[in-house]
Amino acid sequence: MTTYANPAAPEDRQAGGAVVPAYRAIAAALADLGVDEVFGLMGDDTVRLVSALVARGVTYHNARHENAGIAMAAGYASASGRLGVSVISRGPGTTNGVTAAVNAARGNAPVLIVTGDESLRPPANTVLLPDGKALDATALATDVGVPVFTARSAATVVATVREAAQAASEGRTVLMTVPMDLFDADVPDAGPIALEPVGRTPVPARDAALAAAVAVLGGSNRPMIVAGAGAWAAGARDAIVELAERTGAMLATSLRGKDMFHGHRLDVGMIGSFSHSAGRRFFEQADSVLVFGASLNRHSTSSGTSLPPVPLVQVDADRDAIGRFHWAEVAVVGDCRLVAEQLLATLPERAARDKPWHTEVSLAPLAGHRPADDVDDAGTQWTVDPRTLLLELDELLPADRAVVTDNGNFFGFVPPHLRVPSPDRFKQSSDFAVIGLGLGTALGCALARPGVSTVAIVGDGGLLMALGELETLARLDVPLVVVVMNDCAYGAERHYLENRRFSGRTAMFPDTDFAAVAEAFGIPSVTVRSVADLRAARSALSDRDGPLLLDCKVTPTVVAPFLA
Repeated sequence: MTTYANPAAPEDRQAGGAVVPAYRAIAAALADLGVDEVFGLMGDDTVRLVSALVARGVTYHNARHENAGIAMAAGYASASGRLGVSVISRGPGTTNGVTAAVNAARGNAPVLIVTGDESLRPPANTVLLPDGKALDATALATDVGVPVFTARSAATVVATVREAAQAASEGRTVLMTVPMDLFDADVPDAGPIALEPVGRTPVPARDAALAAAVAVLGGSNRPMIVAGAGAWAAGARDAIVELAERTGAMLATSLRGKDMFHGHRLDVGMIGSFSHSAGRRFFEQADSVLVFGASLNRHSTSSGTSLPPVPLVQVDADRDAIGRFHWAEVAVVGDCRLVAEQLLATLPERAARDKPWHTEVSLAPLAGHRPADDVDDAGTQWTVDPRTLLLELDELLPADRAVVTDNGNFFGFVPPHLRVPSPDRFKQSSDFAVIGLGLGTALGCALARPGVSTVAIVGDGGLLMALGELETLARLDVPLVVVVMNDCAYGAERHYLENRRFSGRTAMFPDTDFAAVAEAFGIPSVTVRSVADLRAARSALSDRDGPLLLDCKVTPTVVAPFLA
């Protein structure tokens, strides 16, 4: 793996603890905080900072575009549970990274972005030689919802690093800017720094809220439990399963809770845009819904149409998350695991006759359902149905895997057809409805989990936006499988137009031979036009010690459910 890393002993602090240049003080502070991998694209302002980081033993992963550098940090943070750090450059470097910064912020990614800023004391000759990279980065970042921390003096540089890192570690994407003339300023060496512990103390539900939830469930014959990422993070899975067994409920998840209950006989899969036919039957019959740690956004509810008009109880540790996207009759503020345990301690065990969904007859259609049952294969002589492709990949890829997906029409097929071992192994890279960040995000995830087979599902349009990162992939040489869902179009836009009886030609393009492009970067590649082509790549998929790209020519007429 070719990276910028120096295994030698880290740079010592200034003798006597007197002063060090600010760029070295920043590097020392980040190292003190346990940062050992940094991502980005350095510029004239941050080259010395990057050099100082490398001298301290921090590995710096260079991207080919700032968006990818920030996306890599976000992917790393998601997969590792640690702070993601991206060092980019001021001016055009900052504007280049805005989209990824907004995307990370919308996804509550703990990412610290470091860049330069205009000098506090501009040189006297700026009238004759204006700063071509001048930019009000604070105004820009503030306008797009990214908090900004700026060092205003040499004495506050290290304190600013700590303050910005603390804010980021609490689940925010933040920007730290350092004026150009401060990078070389003498900074007092105050010694190692540390962050305050992060994480709220789990709290149970209040008695009144719990009683209201019990009243809803007590009067329900067919309750549906929906669990999301918040439930998984709280460690609530087992308590929720026990609650379903006790109350006669069925188990479902949001997109971000994907596969939490996979293999359990009561699992009806995801709700909303990614549900399957056997699961939808249960949603239609539900007479109450109990939600643990799921936001109920448009994907989970198919823009409000997937949940029946029945009493809904929403449990979340974050009070502001309740009712944000969907109305809840009962709001229960509390830790998902603790609330599930409280309900278990309160609700009596139901007799078998009072659990109509748990009978062998009721569960038979669910037990017999297979994802392929919902696929009317639309493959042609030259293309493969995207759903069939993903179902075959599901069988061929190693079971111990992580899936990162970009956005587009193809995204609608990934969650229901490609399994993961647990919700934290699935990452959508589009919290800003953006395309093109999937490859960078997947690179960060793969670097954070070197022992896990990581798969990036990207569209042809999104990959062309980030084509330079194929060189990054080849240089880092990580075992990442890139699956290109190549429909020769901006698929979502094409179907949007055609659904409204416009011509989709303006969103269609000639075929790109991604296999040849990847091979030019030194990445082994396979062109896939059929299931047979994919099966021929079985050994390459199962035995990876480096990157692989599959250029999958998918049938362009298959429309994702969320677009239809």
